[in-house]
Amino acid sequence: MRYRAEHVSTRRSLPLLTCLAAVALSTALSACASAPATAALPTSQARTPSVVSSPVRVAHTSLGTVGYRIVGSGPPLVMIMGYDATMEDWDPRLVDALARHYRVVIFDNAGIGDTQQLPGPLTIDAMARQTGALIDTLRLSRPDVLGWSMGGMIAQALAVLDPSQVRRLVLCATFPGSREAVPSATIAALTRLDPQQLETVLFPPNQARAYNAFAAAISAYPPASAPSPTVLAADRRAVIQWWTGKDPAGQKVGAISVPTLIADGAADWVDPTVNARTLARLIPAARLVLYSDAAHGFLFQDRTQFAAVVESFLKA
Repeated sequence: MRYRAEHVSTRRSLPLLTCLAAVALSTALSACASAPATAALPTSQARTPSVVSSPVRVAHTSLGTVGYRIVGSGPPLVMIMGYDATMEDWDPRLVDALARHYRVVIFDNAGIGDTQQLPGPLTIDAMARQTGALIDTLRLSRPDVLGWSMGGMIAQALAVLDPSQVRRLVLCATFPGSREAVPSATIAALTRLDPQQLETVLFPPNQARAYNAFAAAISAYPPASAPSPTVLAADRRAVIQWWTGKDPAGQKVGAISVPTLIADGAADWVDPTVNARTLARLIPAARLVLYSDAAHGFLFQDRTQFAAVVESFLKA
């Protein structure tokens, strides 16, 4: 695979979730999560390198630079991150599981890390076009696309704006772009959450162990820059425009024609599960999966089961 242009980037300060994880976790947990697992394996038994050791690269696209990581081999799978997060907030255990069978690309959205900010006012559609520009630059042809939360909105918009760039679609804990969306009451306050509040956003109250394991896992990434207040404000406006049915692509999610898997935690109060059911009704022949005793971070809490469901769906 050849790229139009790229260089390896050095990350600087910790992203939001990694900072919170460092506060919340003990040194022992972090050390355990960071320990190398494959160095002593014979070549014949070596595993796919972890995404945490994959360097940040920069693709020079038609819509500016995009910082990304790539890991694994096989058909391409592009994963789109959500609001208030960097690509270092993807649980590496989930990414690595998918990378056993797929060439996984994770990247930063507009204005984060090495990804160029887009001219304002920022929209979900504009971020979808930038995602499409990355797909073109990396010559991924027609990848599978997985989006979480705001990333799920971007994934929907991409499937509407250019169906030729999406083979299959996986939408995680996300919202329809129609006026039927039930908006989240938490987005305006997400940047002011302390570690305990963050835990309740992503995981149910009885899943503290799962949260600690997730926080330990993402702390293994090298340090990275957190999104700026200006970027977060632009993202909030774009998300609200999507919720209220004012985004052009969001109004057409019912026209999505690619096979679609929709998943969420049954206890997701950030994104009420009525939104998942609405999406399943709007998108023809979409498959809906809800995880009991899981919330907005269901794909990290139940990562093993979810990775298996994703692989089965993508192979169908």
